[in-house]
Amino acid sequence: MGLDTSPEAPIPVGKVSAMIGGWIDRLGAVWVEGQITQLSRRPGAGMVFLTLRDPSEDVSMTVTCFRGVFDPVADVVAEGARVVVHAKPEWYAGRGTLSLRAAEIRPVGLGELLARLEQLKRRLAGEGLFAADRKRPLPFLPGCVGLVTGRASAAERDVLENARLRWPAVRFEVRNVAVQGASAVAQVVAAVRELDEHPEVDVIIVARGGGSVEDLLPFSDEQLVRTVAAARTPVVSAIGHEPDQPLLDFVADLRASTPTDAAKRVVPDVGEELARIGQLRDRARQAVRSRVEREEAGLAATVSRPVLAAPLRMVEEREAEVAALLDRSRRSLDHRLDRASSELEHTLARVVALSPAATLRRGYAVLQRADGAVVRAAAEVSAGEELRARVAEGGFTVTVSGAGASGAVAGSGGTSGTGAGDGRD
Repeated sequence: MGLDTSPEAPIPVGKVSAMIGGWIDRLGAVWVEGQITQLSRRPGAGMVFLTLRDPSEDVSMTVTCFRGVFDPVADVVAEGARVVVHAKPEWYAGRGTLSLRAAEIRPVGLGELLARLEQLKRRLAGEGLFAADRKRPLPFLPGCVGLVTGRASAAERDVLENARLRWPAVRFEVRNVAVQGASAVAQVVAAVRELDEHPEVDVIIVARGGGSVEDLLPFSDEQLVRTVAAARTPVVSAIGHEPDQPLLDFVADLRASTPTDAAKRVVPDVGEELARIGQLRDRARQAVRSRVEREEAGLAATVSRPVLAAPLRMVEEREAEVAALLDRSRRSLDHRLDRASSELEHTLARVVALSPAATLRRGYAVLQRADGAVVRAAAEVSAGEELRARVAEGGFTVTVSGAGASGAVAGSGGTSGTGAGDGRD
């Protein structure tokens, strides 16, 4: 609708509305699925008015239809029911409102709902949202538990009472939401996101009591499933009773059969934990006692060993050995000294016996020539040669009177003169 307008040349509201209506009239009819949130059938009126809402989004549209279109499904369609409508967009120019003019209304049956849920389940499972390796473990003792449930509902009471009976100090962040109807999905999704961002919440419980398949449909909504899959905080699904299995059960980190079971699975029992602590203390005490006794026995065995029972015994034994060795070394040294002294005496005696002085004492004399050479043969001297004669008590000069072997030696002067006291060896 390209129009040439300006502040000086505006167009009337009626013309704008008529132009919008003309453009919408060119749109074709569509099949629309939604949930009826408001239904108005005035007695005698030929038109039926209802509001059709998207279960996953906060979006709704007004639908009008003739009574003849609505009457065939009037007995099976009520507020909260899901329907498929074949309608054409319609613009009411007088009020500037858009609505859908229904030409056919079909209720969505239980079988069709279950078939669609099964298709959605397979598609989400194919994306890996239900994989076991995505499941996160719950904290052993959460400091704060987030609870998403209906206001003043039995599910809220069951969770709070059972959790506080098991662990009185547990804290809760409760978000009361609609758990069925057109606004349930949006409120539950918003509550889960809010608690997921809460810094103190360690685990989130989404709880609701039992109900029909239609009542539990919000907990099989794709948007809620993806929100829980993207949450960083572990989520526990406690929807309905044991046979009920909305898609939230498959994506949650833990499925509880009932809200009461969720409280028991999330919060430990203080009595059981105290008993477990007592058992662990007893085991620890016994383990320590056994260890101490074992170490005491080992210490006693070590202390009883001879080296520790009489620590000086080894020193004394070694002292005795050292004393014995010292005595042996002394005796050995004395023996060797005695033997060496005896040998020295014998050697000295032999030296003395063989010494020239001893020979001289027996009356022998040693003749030496003027150059000191000893005369050993008569042929070595000549007649008239003076020789030096050495005796035991001094010496004297002699003159050779004959030559050769038959020569005679004549002494001159006895022991007086130069011979006295010379050359004693």
